[in-house]
Amino acid sequence: MSAYWISLYREVRDEQKLAAYAELAGPALTGAGGTFIARGMPEQTYEAGVAARCVVIEFASVEAAVAAHDGAAYQEALAALDGGAVRDMRIVPGVA
Repeated sequence: MSAYWISLYREVRDEQKLAAYAELAGPALTGAGGTFIARGMPEQTYEAGVAARCVVIEFASVEAAVAAHDGAAYQEALAALDGGAVRDMRIVPGVA
């Protein structure tokens, strides 16, 4: 069953660190089987929605998404981010 990696950026503290992270994270995640579904600022928010950058990546399974996160290539990207952003990240299983 598919799974979705969802990241919401609560605060960007350092644009240069974020750019360094993005340069490494994109290839790391697609190389691990991820497909970017959505990336950017919301066009509209509702209820308690926050106008924050959002990224959604589809993986074949929860296990594949966790392996991508824990893999060496993505960990290198996280090291480059080094506190440059505050994010809320989760992996959510798809609906069968």
